[in-house]
This record gives sequence, C-alpha cells and structure tokens, in this order.
Amino acid sequence: MMPARINFVDGPRSAAVEARIRERIDRLARFSDEIQKCEVWLDSPHGHHRKGRLYGVRIRLTVPDEEIAVELVPESDDVHVAIRKAFDAARRKLEDHERRRRGQVKAHPRARGRAAPA
Repeated sequence: MMPARINFVDGPRSAAVEARIRERIDRLARFSDEIQKCEVWLDSPHGHHRKGRLYGVRIRLTVPDEEIAVELVPESDDVHVAIRKAFDAARRKLEDHERRRRGQVKAHPRARGRAAPA
C-alpha cells in the first residue's frame, strides 16, 4: 500500500469523506503499481453568492521521474461529486503516464514542406 496523506483545509475531518477518498486512492493503485505517494487536499466549501457552498480538490501523485497534479477548482456543492471528478482526472493523467512509460504513445511524423514565412 502506498503512503497517502489526506488534508482537510479550513474544515473539520469527516470519517465518511476520508473513507471515500481512501477508496478512490486504492482504485488509482490498480492502474499503476509505480505510485510512490499520494497527497490529497480537500478545500472546505466557501460561500459563493450565486452557486452556494463549493468544494475544491487537489491531488498530487508521485511516480518515478514525474509528479502528476490535479486541481479541481470549486464547482460542485456535493463533496462526493468533487472527489469523483478530481480522481477521474487523476486516473486519466496516470493512464497517460503509463502509456508513455510503456512506449505506447505514437509519435506523429512532422509534416514535410516549407515553413511559413514569419
């Protein structure tokens, strides 16, 4: 199991929310066995006069030779939706990293021809 740190910014810890985050961290571990560390910050809701109380989520994954970072700007008033969206973005970035590591990303050849005048 990789080391994981969950930080609640400007708000109280919630066992249910922490359990959901740990569940999502475990799911990420299925996509890569190279994750060395995972840090998650959950920003408590700040009142917005038109959209209500919004949650922000930041995730930083450490893999060999790279850090994968995701920052979900507050857009959801449901903490579980914010967590899901942030971890889905982290999974996509982790999958891209794994494809690059395995050499499965195609390099597109440069187009031949003359460069446009500057």
